[in-house]
Order: sequence, then structure tokens, then C-alpha cells
Amino acid sequence: MSRLRNNKLFVLGIILVSMVVGLCAVSFFYLPHDPNVMNTKERLLSPSVEYLLGTDQFGRDILSRIMVSSRYALFIGLVSVSIGAAIGLFIGAIAATSKGIIQGLLMRMIDGLMAFPGILLAMMLVAVLGEGLWNAVLAIGIFMIPVFARLSYSLVLDQKDELYIKAAQSYGTSRTRIIFKHLLPTIMPRIITQFSASIGNAILIESSLSFLGLGVQPPDASWGLMLSESRQYTLTYPFLSVPPGIILVITVLGFNLIGDAVNDSMVKRRAAA
Repeated sequence: MSRLRNNKLFVLGIILVSMVVGLCAVSFFYLPHDPNVMNTKERLLSPSVEYLLGTDQFGRDILSRIMVSSRYALFIGLVSVSIGAAIGLFIGAIAATSKGIIQGLLMRMIDGLMAFPGILLAMMLVAVLGEGLWNAVLAIGIFMIPVFARLSYSLVLDQKDELYIKAAQSYGTSRTRIIFKHLLPTIMPRIITQFSASIGNAILIESSLSFLGLGVQPPDASWGLMLSESRQYTLTYPFLSVPPGIILVITVLGFNLIGDAVNDSMVKRRAAA
């Protein structure tokens, strides 16, 4: 932990993520304006004291919509990655501790999911499931499954022949208990690293889906949706697209920095050992 506190990238990542989390927390108690109320008399206003980031083409306060969008971004990121991690870790661990047809079947299924590019797989799933918040969460969660399955598969393979696992097997401990009591706690630091980095990736995919009209639906706000709605005004009214773009970059960068810093700390710890 001391290494992480001294890691400037980790500290920067924590600061960036804390800013977004703070923005999300404040949005539940205070919003400058109603994010969904349209006022055509005040459309496309430049930043001012009343509208700190200006208004969009429908007269809606940009700051309020960015604040509300942070709820969806963090919710989708955390929930979708949690779904993918839970299912992927279980599949990978079962495959690594199995033999023959079960191992081959599970890993070929994972290979099949990994054969599709990330955003393309998410788009296909949303096209099948339908548009909307929960379908986007489910689609991104399914996309995350092979990431964690491959990771847990390789990590469990490295650990399953260790003496402490052999000892547990000699006492007749069930495979499920070995996985959850012995193997998963051992590989958890690597899982946490991947989890943190995957949240940023999930938020980026959600923004891409919303940009294409497949994620969060109007009149609700999403950073990707705000970027999509501001496309035709990018050159004449740049304040429409710059704020949601900046907050999206800050969020993804923050989670990636945290994940990279934790991974570097683990590598140095193993090298020192």
C-alpha cells in the first residue's frame, strides 16, 4: 500500500476518479437546473454565471446534464464489469480445474466471444436485446466475460499445482471450496487490477453505444448521447461537445491510471520477493 501512496500515477488516478464520483454524489442532492427541461428561448447560450457551461440546442443546462450523466456512467461501469467478472471468473476457474471435454468446451466458448471486436459485440447484443440502459449493461457485461475468464483461467492454472492446493485436495476438499476459499483469494490482486481498468473500458463502450443511439435513451442524459447531439454544432458552438468529452476522458483515464499503478506495484512486489 505504501508503494501505491508514493505512486504519482495512482494518486492522480484517485484524484480524477474522486472528482467524477464527487460530481455524481452532488447530483443526487443538488442540480443547477432541471437537466431535461427544454427552454428554446435560452438555447445555445455561452457559459455564464447562471449557466456555467452554457445550454444546448434545446435550452437545457449542460452542467446539469453532465452531472446526471455521471450517474449512468458509473452505474453502468460498475454493474456491467461486476456481471462480467462474476461469470468470467467462475467459468475460467472451472475450466482451469477441469479436464477433457468440459475444459475444451468452456474455453472454446470464451474464444468465440473474444473473436468479436469489443464494440461490435456490444452493438450486436444490444441490437438483439433492444435499446436502453439495462440492455446496455447486460451487453457490456457479456463483453467483459471473456476478459475475466481468460485471466482467471491462466492464474488458476499457475496455482492449481501448488502444495497448498494439493494438500486441500488430499483432505477431500471439494473443487468449489478450493476455488472460492483458496484459489480466488490468491489471484484477487490481479483481478482487482483488471476490474479497475475494465470500468474505464465499460464506460467508454457505454458512451459509444449512447453515441450511436443504442444506450441511454433521450431525454435522459449520457456523455455519449450529448456528444452525438452536439455533432452539427461542433465548429460553431464548441462548448456543447467539449465538456462531455473532457469529463469522459477524465473518467476513463482515472480508472486506467489506478489499474496500471496497482499492476506496477504487484510486479515490483513479486520482483522483490
